[in-house]
Amino acid sequence: MQEYNLPKVILKSGKERSVLRLHPWIFSGAIKNIIGNAIDGEDVVVYDNSNKFLGLGHYQKIGSISVRLYAFEQITPDRAFWKSKIQNAIDVRKVLGYFDNPETNVCRIIHGEGDGFPGFICDYYNGIVVFQAHSRGMWNLEPMFADIFREILGDKVTTIYDKSDKTLPKSEGLKVENKFLFGNEEEKVVTEHGLKFYVNVVEGQKTGYFIDQRENRDLLKQYSKGKTVLNMFCYTGGFSIASLKGGAKSVTSVDASQIAIDLTKKNGELNGYKDNHEALAVDAFDFLDKMEKNKYDLIVLDPPAFAKHANVVNQAVKGYTRINRSAMEKIAPNSLLFTFSCSQAIDKQTFRMAVMEASIQANRKIRILHQLTQPNDHPISIYHPEGEYLKGLVLFVE
Repeated sequence: MQEYNLPKVILKSGKERSVLRLHPWIFSGAIKNIIGNAIDGEDVVVYDNSNKFLGLGHYQKIGSISVRLYAFEQITPDRAFWKSKIQNAIDVRKVLGYFDNPETNVCRIIHGEGDGFPGFICDYYNGIVVFQAHSRGMWNLEPMFADIFREILGDKVTTIYDKSDKTLPKSEGLKVENKFLFGNEEEKVVTEHGLKFYVNVVEGQKTGYFIDQRENRDLLKQYSKGKTVLNMFCYTGGFSIASLKGGAKSVTSVDASQIAIDLTKKNGELNGYKDNHEALAVDAFDFLDKMEKNKYDLIVLDPPAFAKHANVVNQAVKGYTRINRSAMEKIAPNSLLFTFSCSQAIDKQTFRMAVMEASIQANRKIRILHQLTQPNDHPISIYHPEGEYLKGLVLFVE
């Protein structure tokens, strides 16, 4: 058995069961005691109550998750170990057809727990690599990660940007500023299924763009011919441009942010769509309440997360019910509704029940045509079902 000169986290009896099922989170209530000085963001070794090795992870003082496990085997967490994990994640994307696809040059390279990197995501925008840490342990490793990415991807990487300011828990004495780790490009034009979009990794939301809806936008394109489309919470217009490419009669894009609307218009013009595209900076709920009945025969509802934590699930369900009811009340008969939840705290069944309740309140019969999720570059660990955060339904509304 390998000996580690690291703080030891001892679990209470019975609390090792989830770890033995390879779940990477250890909550504070599962810990019996800690032997040694566990420092925020540093490595710890985890044992069960009978001193049996369970795994290696990063310790975190803030929040309910005290340890995020990155290894369940007795390994040495050195540069070679992390390079192997990064290479594995990149190899998966190469098998899936990314990096050498002229039609799509944007993807997620590392998807947190789904790739064995709990608390870390990494997105690729036509040469720009964006890091986003959700744990101090992963944030501490980012300079090494940047070096490894340059080594593996070579000239496919022109810039590496750390965007962890709003995602990293602020532990004592920690000052986090978004910064370039390599290069200095802020904006790129990326290609998604042949469509072009401006992405600004510094000013844009999340890492710059919502990659996770890529395949769902492509599906929408297939249903858009001749439709009058409403895209709610449009951000930079991904669903809108896909609809126009699919032959939509007209598209209305709505978002509360004027900056997002300006970029939506810019993306429309970049792809040659201007005359049949209207973009409005207004509140989504107000727009739905006031809009003309039966005007739209295809509506997209892609709101921001209504529930970021489990303690607000009930309020979030009310929000999903309300917005879907409003859309169902106004959509034309025999139309299509694409509706989504990106709240990790809302599971598939809870979201479906909210949509069902909305249909009952709106007195509209619905059928599920498609059940949607995140794309294949956002893999879900079978041992960590919480990673399936994106839920979507394509509904036929009678």
